[in-house]
Amino acid sequence: MVTLTGNTIHLRALEPEDLEFIYRLENDEKVWQVSNTITPYSRFLIRQYLENAHQDIFEAKQLRLAICLKEETEAIGLIDLFEFDPLNQRAGVGIVIQEEAQRGNGYGAEALGLVIQYAFNRLQLHQLYANIDIANAASVSLFTTFGFECSGVKKGWNKRNGVFYDEAFYQLIKEN
Repeated sequence: MVTLTGNTIHLRALEPEDLEFIYRLENDEKVWQVSNTITPYSRFLIRQYLENAHQDIFEAKQLRLAICLKEETEAIGLIDLFEFDPLNQRAGVGIVIQEEAQRGNGYGAEALGLVIQYAFNRLQLHQLYANIDIANAASVSLFTTFGFECSGVKKGWNKRNGVFYDEAFYQLIKEN
């Protein structure tokens, strides 16, 4: 299992004990707008997901890690590598810190930095990408701080409350 350690946080594999945290997060309608979720998740479905969370990234095409404070085991957020494509050496990356009080403390930046290092050095990826709502200034700032560049805008891509919003496509390409 993957464990990555930074200065103030560590990233770890999901555990069965994360059920309630993931249940709350996946059923938080404020998160739905960034995860393209339209229906709630049951504890049963999340339990099934956790039972399969041991799958290797090459098998599952996804790696979801819990973000925890340095000396803690309880998750404060999640960071994902998704749509893992080993042939083309790329993956998407997404991050969420659940509690608003935990945001703005640098935990997301530290988690993203650890995942970028892991993706480029361990998985030997050529690029990472992120899909970000153009109105999400915090995410745009976070990803551009690490060198992600906007390579396109998908016009009217996501619909919320009857209104269509643009989504930007950001890429970070590993320099040789």
